[in-house]
Amino acid sequence: MSALGVSAAAIAARLHAVGLTTRVTEHAHHTSVEAEVPESLSADSWREALEVVAGADRFGLLATSLGDRTLWAVVRKAVSVAGDVGDPPISDRS
Repeated sequence: MSALGVSAAAIAARLHAVGLTTRVTEHAHHTSVEAEVPESLSADSWREALEVVAGADRFGLLATSLGDRTLWAVVRKAVSVAGDVGDPPISDRS
């Protein structure tokens, strides 16, 4: 989870509350949230959406020459420090 403790699900829910349709995609080490931004989005909603994604580990805006805009955010997943996956417990090692 991000350093600020923000989850991708919370970001998606808040963007939805602003009126954006979101897509959440799970990856091995992070979760991404994307939302198409319509031209009709008000300035207040833009500010709120930017405040929401600012809590992510990374965020940005993809804008095309056709006028399409996608707001995106990435939240890192927690990394286990207990050892490699599949390693037996230390007490079981020879």
